[in-house]
Amino acid sequence: MRLSEWRAKAPSKDAGGPKVAAVVDAVIDALGAERDPHCWVAWGEEPAVRYMILIPTEPGLITSFVRVNVPGEGPRATTKLIRWSRVSVGELAIETQAGHRLLSFQVEQQILRGADAEADRVAAFAMRVIAGIEGRSIAPTIERASRGSRASKAAPGKPKKPAAARPAAKAPGARTAPSTAKATSAARPAREPRR
Repeated sequence: MRLSEWRAKAPSKDAGGPKVAAVVDAVIDALGAERDPHCWVAWGEEPAVRYMILIPTEPGLITSFVRVNVPGEGPRATTKLIRWSRVSVGELAIETQAGHRLLSFQVEQQILRGADAEADRVAAFAMRVIAGIEGRSIAPTIERASRGSRASKAAPGKPKKPAAARPAAKAPGARTAPSTAKATSAARPAREPRR
């Protein structure tokens, strides 16, 4: 998801407000993030007070620890760029049951968890982080089509291929073509010696 989408869905009005956005945007721009970058926001237990933004970029992972309202100062963002060789990650683990997916991924001591559609977003973000660590280019988007929409998108105008026909039944006593597969020595019958 883009940073603007996270701000629109912020659990606290102040956390996604313009005062905080002005402070955060200035520091992430200075560290080389694109405008409105793909990112992950770890809201934590008190999103009205503090939260963390993780932004994958070509040189590394930008982490921004945001304090929404520091008394007497206003919003504050402590931000750093961690080189990919120094980024700490855990396993990307997924569990499925009855059509539901549960996923978890740890990056820089933040545990990202999700179920179903949220699991797809966590997986896509994790794959961007892993691509960065491995030195591969980071894909321009992290969102994937939902599973239901992929199945319903058939090519318009193309008829479905008919199912393969079953081979005709063999007539009694009919000879079959020799098989091209080699038989193992254990399956071959013993030959009689020539006289």
